[in-house]
Amino acid sequence: MKKNIVPYLVKRFLRFDKDQPFIFISALLAFLGISIGVTVLLIAMALMNGFDNEFKKKLTVMNYPLTIIPKFYGSVNEDLLIELESKFPNLKFSPYVQSSVMVKSGSNLEGGYLFGVNFKDEAGVNEILAKAIKDVKFKKFDVLVGKSLKDEFDLALNEKLMYIFTSVEPGGLSVTPKIKRFKVRSVFDSGLSAYDKAYSYTTMESLQRILHMPSNQYDGIHIYSSDPRKDIRRIQKELPMTTVVRGWWEDNVNFFAALEMEKASLFIVLMLIILIAAINIISSLLMTVMNRRGEIALLLSLGATTKEIKKVFLYLGIVIGISGILAGIVFGLGGIWVLGTFDIIHLPKDVYPTSTLPLDLSIQDFFMIVSGAFLIVVASAYYPAKKASEVDILTVLRNE
Repeated sequence: MKKNIVPYLVKRFLRFDKDQPFIFISALLAFLGISIGVTVLLIAMALMNGFDNEFKKKLTVMNYPLTIIPKFYGSVNEDLLIELESKFPNLKFSPYVQSSVMVKSGSNLEGGYLFGVNFKDEAGVNEILAKAIKDVKFKKFDVLVGKSLKDEFDLALNEKLMYIFTSVEPGGLSVTPKIKRFKVRSVFDSGLSAYDKAYSYTTMESLQRILHMPSNQYDGIHIYSSDPRKDIRRIQKELPMTTVVRGWWEDNVNFFAALEMEKASLFIVLMLIILIAAINIISSLLMTVMNRRGEIALLLSLGATTKEIKKVFLYLGIVIGISGILAGIVFGLGGIWVLGTFDIIHLPKDVYPTSTLPLDLSIQDFFMIVSGAFLIVVASAYYPAKKASEVDILTVLRNE
């Protein structure tokens, strides 16, 4: 009988007491608070991870996993490209020429970059561009523009678009900027409006001719790698001192550091919801201890140990807390499934990289949330359990 006293008392103290209804209500509020806190944390972390992964995916494509750029003019050329292709046959390379430009259509004017590429090579390193140029053959002075630029300028396919180059050429007694009209042949959509508005692509020969560059000279080489953080070290060892290779993450260090800080801050702030809910566990258990002082003293006088009394109230708090955590897990995972399955919230695509909510809850975040909530629950239950075990038998029974 004594062996079952702890679970028996836990069940008994969890029941609704008509004489002390506020104790049960306080425990119920603690349960609801913890379940809501866990639910919100799971959904919030899934959203943060989803946006983080979505931005990384988009930026990896438009910034390219790896890019070789020259330290000095002329150091990136066809000889270097052939050498790299022979040493790294598992990687895909696409040389490019680029120029800062102003794009003009009617009264509309927009700044950006024009890339001269071999479209067949570029399609191998840029999946967005590969989709846009499918079944489209580019000739000299044809251009591929982004969807945001097309919508802003209200462009149509095969329409002429004026590009004003930042490089100038002499003209009589003054210098004038280079101006060239390109035919819009296709449109790409990366999901990032800033890139769709700023980036345009034309043939390598077209831009080299405008910039008076030799055909074997490039401004850089785009590289596709499935493991760029590993391959960047291998490539760097094979490059001459006149060139350098950069990873896409090196140009976005501050952005992703800010995302990580925001994620950590959100985790701490939302964990406070669980902490506040745990205060209800403390108050509920303390009220139970005060209300059951006579019963506790009687149990101790009949042979129950202080350790058993401590276990009763510790388990009582843990039962309330774990029930809230389990309910929060069910509601949180259910909410993630609903938000991911149904288009309930529609995001503006010109602001975010996707129009639907990206959700991705990692195993690490899941266990951090559950373990953090469990530790708070155990810590909250310990003090009332300790106070219950310290009840003075003689004083309580004399007053009773």
